[in-house]
Amino acid sequence: MNEMTRFGGVFEPFADTGDPGFGVYLHWPFCAAKCPYCDFNSHVRHKPVDQQRFIEAFRQEIAYTSGMTGPRTVTSIFIGGGTPSLMEPSTVGAILDSVARNWTVPDGIEITLEANPSSVEATRFRGYRDAGVNRVSMGVQALNDADLKVLGRLHDVADALKAIRLARETFPRLSFDLIYARPGQTVAAWEAELKQAISFAVDHLSLYQLTIEEGTPFYALHKAGKLVVPDGDVSAELYEATQAITADAGLPAYEVSNHARPGAESRHNLTYWRYGDYAGIGAGAHGRLTLNGSKVATATERLPERWLEMVEARGAGHVDIEELELEEQADELLLMGLRLTEGLDLSRWEALSGHAIDTEREAFLIEQGFLERLGNSRIRCTPAGMLILDAVVADLAL
Repeated sequence: MNEMTRFGGVFEPFADTGDPGFGVYLHWPFCAAKCPYCDFNSHVRHKPVDQQRFIEAFRQEIAYTSGMTGPRTVTSIFIGGGTPSLMEPSTVGAILDSVARNWTVPDGIEITLEANPSSVEATRFRGYRDAGVNRVSMGVQALNDADLKVLGRLHDVADALKAIRLARETFPRLSFDLIYARPGQTVAAWEAELKQAISFAVDHLSLYQLTIEEGTPFYALHKAGKLVVPDGDVSAELYEATQAITADAGLPAYEVSNHARPGAESRHNLTYWRYGDYAGIGAGAHGRLTLNGSKVATATERLPERWLEMVEARGAGHVDIEELELEEQADELLLMGLRLTEGLDLSRWEALSGHAIDTEREAFLIEQGFLERLGNSRIRCTPAGMLILDAVVADLAL
């Protein structure tokens, strides 16, 4: 894989052609510390992780999954976590080589690795690039030292800026994440921070409102009244400011929380939102695969050590492989498709659901300013509809 993925940063627009592609998601479940807002499958280990043992397990599960899918052409690879930038570059290279041995991996596909600024160094980044990674997604989260501390991050702003600079020098494409609607955050402060972020000349930004997830330390603090986040009105103002500033800067939203210069959208995430197939490999990974004409949902064991034992014993760590009914697929397509500014392909949804969209509900949502038609074949949420996306989806799914 190394030779065929050393290429430049020119990417063509990624229009919806009706074929969402086939992605491979690789989950590295370890972090240096657990952030208090995070409910992802990430684990802290105080002893070094046996990376060679995990390489072998990834190889086994990739081969097992390839046996399920048969020959497929991979359109994107995403290495997420956890903190994949804790992996040695040789580990990343070995896992990517295994993907290439089991499926067809064309030259120049998007290969993304998530990284945290606290685990970044120039030699490691060069190693990832040599291994085949051509896009980095950086977990910056804030450009404010006080807020980084509240969020439990191990880096400060200086670390983040250094990591961004290194990433820009090393990889053709760069994205980073920011969280807004943080405790005490004002609209003016967020506007200034977002403009600063855009000035770093990234081609993609993921901008998420802070959500209080059950089971996290933030949830307990919020429930006890010790963590106060902006109310609904302020959150809406923050969202609207986000859309306006990014659009003015040439990074319009292409999904409810993701912004990119035209042509720089995340191919891998578009495969999710366009409801394509993707293989989920690693502890706690989820997948959607079409097998023998049926769509199935896969899930693997979340605990890394248990996943490792399962893979070593039987070739894969699957704890659930469920065939999805057509109605379930239609619901998932609706949920994903309406997240996108390109909207939902109605003919595809109707083929799965077995009926046309409810014209009365559609007309009501259009009249209220939450939904709009794109020609005869697509619908999408308006900016106002994106603010109440879950409600719009629920209404149409009835």
